[in-house]
Amino acid sequence: MAIVDNNKDTEPKWYALKVFSGYENVAKQNLQNTIEKYELENRIFDIIIPMEDVLQEKRGKKVLVPKKTMPGYIFVRMMYGDDIWHAVTRTQYISSFVGPSGRPICLTDEEVHRMGLNGIKNSGVKLECNIKVGDLVEIVDGSLNSFVGTVKSVDEANQKAVVLVEMFGRTSEVELGFDQIRVSNK
Repeated sequence: MAIVDNNKDTEPKWYALKVFSGYENVAKQNLQNTIEKYELENRIFDIIIPMEDVLQEKRGKKVLVPKKTMPGYIFVRMMYGDDIWHAVTRTQYISSFVGPSGRPICLTDEEVHRMGLNGIKNSGVKLECNIKVGDLVEIVDGSLNSFVGTVKSVDEANQKAVVLVEMFGRTSEVELGFDQIRVSNK
C-alpha cells in the first residue's frame, strides 16, 4: 500500500524563503546544491533573488547598480511537500519558509504577477527617484541641459516628471525622464 502525502502540491507554486540578509546568493547556491544532492530537480524548478538595476550617480557619473529589492528573501517555484520542507529548511543560510510557524504559504497569483515571478521581466531599468513635487531640479540631458526648474508632478510608474522651466520670459511645462534631471544645488 502506497503512502499518500496529503501535504504535497500537485502543481508548482511560488514560495518565499527567509534567508540570512546579505547571504542571498550563498543561500541560493546552497539550495541548488541541495536540489542536486537529493535529486529534487523534478520538484524544485526556479530560485529567484529579486533584483533590479538602479541608475545611481557616483562621482558625477550615472552608473547601473544591481540592487536587491527584498533583502533577506529568495523565492522558489516548487511542488511543496513535507519532505521538501525538511530539505529546504536544513539548507545552510536559509532560516525558514514565510508562513505561520515556518510552514509555507504559497504566493497568490497577484503577488506572483506584481513581483514579476511569472516570467514577465521589467522592460527597463528602474531609476531611484529622490525628487518630489516642489523640488528645484537641474536638467542634465537634452536640449534644455543646465536649465533649472521646479517639479510640478512625479510619475514613478513611467519614470517621468513634469518640470516647470522658465524660458523666453515665460514658464513652460516639460516632461522629462528621471535620468534627465537631478536635485539642484543652485
